[in-house]
Order: sequence, then structure tokens, then C-alpha cells
Amino acid sequence: MTDKLKQLSPAILTLDDKNYSLPTLIGIEGEKAIDISKLRSQSSYVTLDEGYGNTASCESAITYIDGEKGILRYRGYPIEELAENSRFVEVAYLLLNGELPNSRQLLEFSTNLNESSIIPEDMHHFFNGFPRGSHPMGILATMVASLSTFYPIPDRLDTVTEQQIVINLISQVRTIAAFSYKKSIGEPLVYPSYKLKYVRNFLNMMFSSPVRDYQLDEDIVRAIDMFLILHADHEQNCSTSSVRTAGSSMANVYAVASAGISALWGPRHGGANQQVIQMLEQIHADGGDGTEFINQAKDKNSPSRLMGFGHRVYKNFDPRAMVLKKQCDKLFAKAGVSDPLFDIARKLEEIALKDDYFISRKLYPNVDFYSGLILRAAGIPTNMYTVLFAIGRMPGWLAHWREMLHSEQVIITRPRQIYVGEPLRHYQNIEQRP
Repeated sequence: MTDKLKQLSPAILTLDDKNYSLPTLIGIEGEKAIDISKLRSQSSYVTLDEGYGNTASCESAITYIDGEKGILRYRGYPIEELAENSRFVEVAYLLLNGELPNSRQLLEFSTNLNESSIIPEDMHHFFNGFPRGSHPMGILATMVASLSTFYPIPDRLDTVTEQQIVINLISQVRTIAAFSYKKSIGEPLVYPSYKLKYVRNFLNMMFSSPVRDYQLDEDIVRAIDMFLILHADHEQNCSTSSVRTAGSSMANVYAVASAGISALWGPRHGGANQQVIQMLEQIHADGGDGTEFINQAKDKNSPSRLMGFGHRVYKNFDPRAMVLKKQCDKLFAKAGVSDPLFDIARKLEEIALKDDYFISRKLYPNVDFYSGLILRAAGIPTNMYTVLFAIGRMPGWLAHWREMLHSEQVIITRPRQIYVGEPLRHYQNIEQRP
């Protein structure tokens, strides 16, 4: 336990007519917790918390969330301020180092990212081994894990090597992502350019070709940059927990990052914004404006589900959604830019925010509701949506990995269970079995 946690009066738990004194703690923002670390050894009881919704698995100084109040802060900074004033590379530095960089630090960090963007040439043979049409997330997870064979990690990780590994992963994940996309559509790979900054470099690798230059749109660049900022970290979510779990075994960091990518791939996590677009496309294909779909979504007997509303943590507005909504409005207000899916999305939002069914259940638009529209406006294909999420989340994963690695004690993650299988029984010869 760190000195940042204050102890309160202990909680008394009575089990089998015996009292147990459990330490109670309070965090920086007033979060209260009961320390049950010794409960099993003292009483033989464990706690049952399916999905870990009420369990703090670690102490962390990286991200703070208050779901009831709609608060998200990176290292103490409100997400709204960072999205408005900062850029992704600066936010990545903040997550990793705890403070916003000064001009010299930011230039050095940005330069190191550019210098580390090339992946080993031999890795290109790996891309050729994937079938055409392979999902970019499958390629990304595989290629990130394979980096450990090109950059062997010493048994004792010194500060310089650790920093270079972090730089490599944040920079090379976008190169691998762009190469994955090019492979999926059968186009030649486009190498990163030293002249372009982080987001511009990625978009150029994605969309330029030997026969077609890509014209960068500053509004699109800013929208993608903001998307990455808003997805850079989100406390102990499924993929970050996977990173900490894999990291607790002292697996190499490339395998750890690949574990995070694999967990993110699921439609209930990083793939949710793709489901929003698919829902909007279906409504459009059916010729509706969303009104009938809303009615169906309220019918418990209907298979229709309103995607992009509600959140496991936020019981109020998702602060990231409010930021992205403004960006959506700005993009689709540009001359010559229109999308019938955006009109349907606005209709769904308008209806849901006035309907008692959704209000009473606190089903407000979440970040996925708008992020898919942002990526669609930028020309990102739907099978790359989760890949963009992974690029944005990489600094957060690495920040948590480093925090865990340098904690006072690294304990391998090993949850307990409640066994519900067969009781003791004894082996029978095959002739005796029914």
C-alpha cells in the first residue's frame, strides 16, 4: 500500500460467529475501499465479484474516472481540456511520464517517435504470409508479438532500453496498422516519412500510393488526433486489465501489448463503434430515419439493440462523447460533406434524449456512438476502426505496464473462483462405466 492511500477505521466482518477486522482505505479523489487481501488466509472465505465490477485490482496514478459525474482525467487533467488544447503525442508523453512535456521534451519525444517508425525489413515477409483479406486486427496482434524476435529484451531492463521499447511500440504500431490495411486491400506498402508528424504520417501511409498522392485535410487530421487522445486510456478496462495480467507474469512487453490488442478486438470492447455504423447502415438500408428502430429497441422481444448508448462505467454522459459530438458537427458542417448515417445518428440521439425509457435507464450516447462517424468521415474503413483504437490506447497500455513493473511488489494476477463442478468421485475402468 502506498502512502497516498489514507487508512480509515477498519470494517468489521462477521463470518461463522467470528469477527474479522478489515482495513478500509480512501484514495486521492475520495474513493473508498475495503482491503480483503488477507481475508482468505484468515477466514477461508473469498469474495465473488463476477466481472470485477466492484474490485480494485491495483493502485494507479494514471487515470481517474467518476462514472456517476461523467468525469475522466489523465494524470489529473480533465479530458475536455486535453482534447481541446493538446495533441496526441503530448498526451502520450503525459500518460507515460506523469507530467506534460516542455518544448524541449516534446520535440525530443516527437523526434524519437519519427526515428523509430520504420519496422525491420525482414518483417515484410510476414505480411506476405497473410492471406489477402485478413482482418487488420489479426495481423496487428501477430506482428506486434513478433517484434520481440527482432528486438530481444535483456533479462535486466535498464531505463534507456525500456524507454526505447516504449517509443518503438507507440511509433511502430501505426506503421504495422497501415501496412496491415494495405495488405488487406492488396496495395503496395507506403513507408513512414520523417517529414510528417504522427497522425499525418499514419494517414499518408494509409491512403497514399505510388500512383496517387494523399491530400491531407487539416480538419480530418485534427479529428483523428482528437480520437486518439480520447482513447488513450480508460483506467482498468478489459484490454488494460489484460495488459496488467499478462505483464504480471513478466512476459515480454511485446507479448503484453499483443494481449491488449487481442482483448480490444472484441465487439463488446474496441469493436463497439463498428457495430454503431453497422446499425446505422441497416436503418438506412431499411429506408428509416431511426424512429421505428427506437420503438423496436424498447421492445424486449425484439432483436434490435440500440448500439452506442449506455456504458459500463458512466451512468451520466460519457465526457468523451460530448467532445466528439462537437467534432462530428464540425466535420459534417463542412461544405460538400454529407452522410445520411450522420442524419440518422442525430435523429436517434434526439429521440433517445427525450424518451423516458432511455432517460430512466441512463442510456446516454457514449464515445462509440460518435467515434465511428468520425472515422467514417476520415475515410477509414470499418475493419480498421478497432485498429485506430489500438493505436490510441498503446500509450495507456504501456503506462500501466510501466507502473506495474516499477511498483514496490509485482504480484502475479491469479483470481480465485467458486467451484460448481462434480464433487469427489473415483476412477472407473471402462467396462464399469454406464
